[in-house]
Order: sequence, then C-alpha cells, then structure tokens
Amino acid sequence: MSIADLVATRSTCIRRKVGAILVKDKRILCSGYNGAPSKIAHCTETGCLREQMQIPSGEKHELCRGVHAEQNAIIQAACHGVSVSGSTLYCTDLPCSICAKMIINAGITSVYFRNRYNAPISIKMFEEAKIELFPII
Repeated sequence: MSIADLVATRSTCIRRKVGAILVKDKRILCSGYNGAPSKIAHCTETGCLREQMQIPSGEKHELCRGVHAEQNAIIQAACHGVSVSGSTLYCTDLPCSICAKMIINAGITSVYFRNRYNAPISIKMFEEAKIELFPII
C-alpha cells in the first residue's frame, strides 16, 4: 500500500490524490494515478471542473477531466500488453462504480484499499462478482 501512496503523489487532481498498483505473483504489473489524459491540460492548470460546478464527491463522475488511478493502471497494462487477469489491486481509495465495473471485467480478483469512498454500488457489484475487498485501517 505504501507504493500506491507514493504513486498517488504524482496525481494532478486538486480534490483527491489517488494511487493504484496491480500485483500478481508478488510482482508489480503496473501503476496508475488520477489526472487528466495525456496531452490534455491538468486540473492544476485549469482548475477543478467539479468544484466549479459544485458537484458533490461520488456523483456525476463523467463531469471530470481526470482519469481515475484504477483506470490508468488497467490502461497502462493494456498499452504494454500485460494481462491483469487474476491480479490484486492496491488502491488508496475504494473504487467508484465505474472503476468497479472495469476491475470486474479485467478479471482482477481482490481489492485492498485504505480510504472509504461513498460507493455502495461498488461494494454490491464486487460482492456479486465475488471480488474480495480488504479495507486497510
């Protein structure tokens, strides 16, 4: 988890710094942090769209310039031809519902997280998909 914390320091999100790593067979496959897509101005430059629109945390994820840390980790694996099926995700925060769907379809089998995020739908989907959740206190 300390590696996910370190990865989170690269985040360009103003609201929340999130880091994620995918691990399989005790080896790190890839990492991701939240921030704007490549070649797009970061929120540190433009300001936070969600704050400007007064959107509460956990709502309307599509109204954000950023890509979530979990999404970026899965994307990085895909870009480099690395299968994440059967891997474990370590993430600083509980994944949102959009990330939960990606995690389920990517074949990730367990998720360790520290910070609770208001995501009851995520928890329900993870339970239904039989993906183990491990809160770290």
